Amino acid sequence: MSTPDTLPEQTALAEQKIWDLPTRVFHWFLVLCFAGAWLTAESERTQLLHLTLGYCAGALVLWRVVWGVAGSRYALFSEFVRSPAAALRYLQAYLPGSTLAAPRRYLGHNPAGGWAVLGLLALMLSAVLSGWWAYQVGAPDMAGEAHEVLSHALLILIALHVLAVVATGFKHRENLVRAMWTGRKRANPEQAIRSSHVLIGLVLFAAVTWLGWALYTGRLPALTA
Repeated sequence: MSTPDTLPEQTALAEQKIWDLPTRVFHWFLVLCFAGAWLTAESERTQLLHLTLGYCAGALVLWRVVWGVAGSRYALFSEFVRSPAAALRYLQAYLPGSTLAAPRRYLGHNPAGGWAVLGLLALMLSAVLSGWWAYQVGAPDMAGEAHEVLSHALLILIALHVLAVVATGFKHRENLVRAMWTGRKRANPEQAIRSSHVLIGLVLFAAVTWLGWALYTGRLPALTA
């Protein structure tokens, strides 16, 4: 029988492995790709780097969909995607004067965070596809406008995500950024994942690094206009 993915507020618990290595590699690579793509979007000199980072982000999203079905416990969509009503109740509990019980502490994504993950993945892939449409297919006006709108929407959602991470971390007295780096959070031993999937994480790291190098140096034809 599986153990629940929530805990009462207990600060004396030892840290256990919660986030596997592939999930952490995906997360930080996607942060790097989006930040780099945003910073290189306006200059002709950095267009190749912008496209490379965008295509790498698209590949990461596709991989995350696979890992959401075949990954470790807390990476699975079935583990953290809950009903919209559950997400709404979770957010309402943060409102001043709310009569709802205090927000529960989740080891994986909370109900609102789960929907944010889906939104981030959908917007990221849509932004990549609209950029590809503008660059490869040759519909720069329509696709370019769509790409810009999607990119700004993605930036807004990312900002909300960061604010939520700060608020949730403050509420439960834990550093969620550090947890996504180390993979560890306070939990009972039986709630830890069985494997960090280190080999898969290293393969993912190598694959994305190679993809970026191959695209940027022209070893792959994806960036040929």
